Amino acid sequence: MPRAGAIDGRTRAPFGWAPLVVLFIVGLVDRVEHNLLSGVLPDVQREWGFSDTAAGSIPTASALAAAVVALPAGFLADRFSRTRIITVVVFCWAIATLGSGLATGFVMFYLMRVLLAAAENIDNPAAGSLLADYYPPVSRAKAYGLTRVTTYLGGVGTLLGGVLAEAFSWRTAFLIMVVPGLLTALLVWFLREPRRGELDRLVAGGTDPAAASTATGQAATATAAGPATGPKAPFWRQFRQILSIPSLVFVCVGLSFLTLGLAGIFYWLPTLMVRDYGVSVGTAGSLSGLITVAGTLTGTLVGSWLGRKLHGTRKGGRLLAGGSGITAGSVVLAGAFAMDSVGGLTVLVLLSCSLMSIAIPNMTASLADVLPAAVRGLGFAVLQLLITAGGAFGSLVVGIASDQFGSLLTGMAVLVVPMVLGGLVTLGARASFERDALRVMEDARG
Repeated sequence: MPRAGAIDGRTRAPFGWAPLVVLFIVGLVDRVEHNLLSGVLPDVQREWGFSDTAAGSIPTASALAAAVVALPAGFLADRFSRTRIITVVVFCWAIATLGSGLATGFVMFYLMRVLLAAAENIDNPAAGSLLADYYPPVSRAKAYGLTRVTTYLGGVGTLLGGVLAEAFSWRTAFLIMVVPGLLTALLVWFLREPRRGELDRLVAGGTDPAAASTATGQAATATAAGPATGPKAPFWRQFRQILSIPSLVFVCVGLSFLTLGLAGIFYWLPTLMVRDYGVSVGTAGSLSGLITVAGTLTGTLVGSWLGRKLHGTRKGGRLLAGGSGITAGSVVLAGAFAMDSVGGLTVLVLLSCSLMSIAIPNMTASLADVLPAAVRGLGFAVLQLLITAGGAFGSLVVGIASDQFGSLLTGMAVLVVPMVLGGLVTLGARASFERDALRVMEDARG
């Protein structure tokens, strides 16, 4: 953390890059653990003999539980120490992960997965709010891109799950993840809390140089004691304020449609490879994991470059890059399901993942730009709520369609349609983005 007087809104990383690294690790551990299930699912089904509908309902029940806690989590993130919230949540992950590995029956396993998902969703609003106070608008695309990319890099969990299940047992995969969960909680404990909205005020020029120097000194002092305190509007007034931001609503709805498709397709992809293409559990998990990791890294790098080129030169430039990538990637994914070889399927799904990942460094940064600092925690909670709601039913839709039509591939192909819609709705947010972002800067300028 910088010394008093060292915070400068023109610096790309006024608090350094260490907070970004820690929050990246939080997101990565979260998603790796979450994705373990898709890698070990064939073996778990074999042990307890439950249907595809029951298997598909695990992410649905988990997502619904996560949706219940999303808005309260945002409310807490705007009022209490965000670093402490994340620390407690990550510790709870580790306990729920241990319970998954030690489950003695399907019901206990099911409940542990639901508990884990609820805990995971509490940290997202706090992390989203923290990043906006650690990094100014000039570097937010990079900061949010690197943390949100963990959603896809979590494909390492699918790979890890499949390999460990084949080499040892599916339980081993969960038990091993307890250790990084505990270590991550310890890392977050040592993060210091930045002053809310300070960077926005400095960037907007709302403080004169003398006041800015005093404010930065207060910010450094406040980090040790927790967030700045002050009167907060009632919950529902803040909620209505957030819903009055057109850009946020469009992007959240678009990402909700996208997540509906991605949640179902990537959850079932390893099982599809095992059933329809005859590969082993370990190979299926490895291929699925490598697709998400390689595709995500490629798309994120391209998306960061496009975001820098288009932001400020095209109307809603970041949204143009993200929405176009989602739409094109969804169309390519439809072609992947027409392939009759696992090689063809892998190549096209990889390309699809790369295109859709262009959105990662652009979408969340755009949301941070249109959210006032005082309600960012709740704003990111709304985003997480709609994403969670969208993802809740993807795996279940595929499972039901698979049982009804006797084809897992058919159920997965159905989800391409909402993904295309997600890209188009996101593009629609461009109409209001510049106006909404300008309003935030004017409010910060005071």
